[in-house]
Amino acid sequence: MRKVALTGGIGTGKTYVRTRFQELGVPAIDADAVVHDALGPGTAVTARVAERFGPGVLTPDGAVDRPRLAAIVFADDLAREDLEGLVHPHVFAVIMDWFARLPEGRKPGWAIADIPLLFETRREVWFDKVIVAACAPDEQIRRVMARDDSLEGDARARLRAQWPIADKVARADFVVWTDRGFDETDRQVAEVYRALTPGPPRSL
Repeated sequence: MRKVALTGGIGTGKTYVRTRFQELGVPAIDADAVVHDALGPGTAVTARVAERFGPGVLTPDGAVDRPRLAAIVFADDLAREDLEGLVHPHVFAVIMDWFARLPEGRKPGWAIADIPLLFETRREVWFDKVIVAACAPDEQIRRVMARDDSLEGDARARLRAQWPIADKVARADFVVWTDRGFDETDRQVAEVYRALTPGPPRSL
């Protein structure tokens, strides 16, 4: 089973692209979902986060209060690096275990891990191919503000915590542009599918 990473930046449409690949029959795992589980009540990761950042970052049920923690780490580079050091090793261990458990010989012969900070964590070398979902930076800002009902300054701070999308595009094996209409995005997804899968693609 070939390992393919899907990455991009905040607001670049990775979830849409991943969903379209899944509709074509490609198995996928979402790193954000793994993080969500890891920061739940009673986990080892949650305990380490509380030790580093204090019990004030926990909700009454013992889970990590992600918005509260995000407000801390996006304003402090050292705090963000500490958090990443606590969370990322667990996330990548779960993802690699997921790949290892996929049955060999299963069509289409490859699977996707959706990992927002793939290049930032230097894990791209763990994968056979990398797909980047991309859009113009101004469109990223607009999408983040609309999605999170946030101020422009807050959205830009979140973008600064990630590599510029142009740098990710330059390192990608495949790029899917998501700011040219849904039909065009779907066409690009099908094109990448054809490049990675023997035989004709299933219809979107």
